[in-house]
Amino acid sequence: MNDPASPSAGSPPPARHRLKILSYNVHSCIGTDRRLDPARIAEVISALEPDVIGLQELDVGRSRTGGVDQAHAIASLLEMGFHFHPALKVAEEKYGDAILTALPARMVKGDGLPSTGEQRGAVWIEIEIGAKKVQVFNTHLGLMSGDRMQQIGELLGPSWMGDPACHDNPRILIGDFNAIPLTATYKAIARHLADAQRQPGGKPAATFPSRFPLLRIDHIFVSSEIKVVETKVISTPLARRASDHLPLLATVEL
Repeated sequence: MNDPASPSAGSPPPARHRLKILSYNVHSCIGTDRRLDPARIAEVISALEPDVIGLQELDVGRSRTGGVDQAHAIASLLEMGFHFHPALKVAEEKYGDAILTALPARMVKGDGLPSTGEQRGAVWIEIEIGAKKVQVFNTHLGLMSGDRMQQIGELLGPSWMGDPACHDNPRILIGDFNAIPLTATYKAIARHLADAQRQPGGKPAATFPSRFPLLRIDHIFVSSEIKVVETKVISTPLARRASDHLPLLATVEL
């Protein structure tokens, strides 16, 4: 077998170096039909067979959604490990973001981001793919442009993606950025990372709202070490009901 890192290797990388990445704002598992159903979210995800999943708007122990730990429930149904960070905490109730995967992974960091509006946060894990260590970040940025610019500045700075652990390692940034491509927030990210939907052959598609998608605010960004093979916005009948956002799926190769 050829070594995919070798300059002489002309064949495609082995399957273990191909990953399916999913970004999905699950709206506290409350669908457009107002039904609360974490299992339905897991069903949407399972049909796509992703390797790495960034979920936003998860409730953990919140009375409004029956006290369920949604991160744990969805990960259990998918038979994956998960790493959750609560952007918001009120007593025992939590609300935030998670990364799910069945690959070898460790939590690097979960922390809040600068916010004057609703508090936002991010989670960072390191995944082992063969000899590679892939740095994966998941976030949900604020509704106000000033907040978003501060938040993405923090994420791109030395305490997150500018950390030495990220130097010369593949990086993936997943999330609901509340930012269409015309915004300063999107442009700030695009100066450092490639938008998966804009790679050669890609056809960018909107993700929100799920019933009649108009806005492209959910994104997957990758570093130069990563080749994007394909992207899809999943608009099945089930996906249109399960959340107010549609899932964004990217197939990539290291």
